[in-house]
Amino acid sequence: MEKELDKVVEEIMSTPNVSGCLVADHQGLCLASKGTAHVDSAGLIVAISEQASKIQPYVKPPTVCLETDDKICLIQRHGTITGAVFKQKA
Repeated sequence: MEKELDKVVEEIMSTPNVSGCLVADHQGLCLASKGTAHVDSAGLIVAISEQASKIQPYVKPPTVCLETDDKICLIQRHGTITGAVFKQKA
């Protein structure tokens, strides 16, 4: 599984304007991190996704977009895995 996860992370990192990628399990344990994504943020990213899911608990988990003047962080949960992609604004 680790090789498959590394392959997915590398593919995401090759996307234009992507500066970082992080994947965590449901307990906030970082499974993979690359670029500007910081390992210590894994638990917080999972918590943000869980809290956003409580807004409408009977639908698919939402994609959370955190935005600053020059950066974007997209957070999405799929089952027990949560991913975050950090991008520079174009």
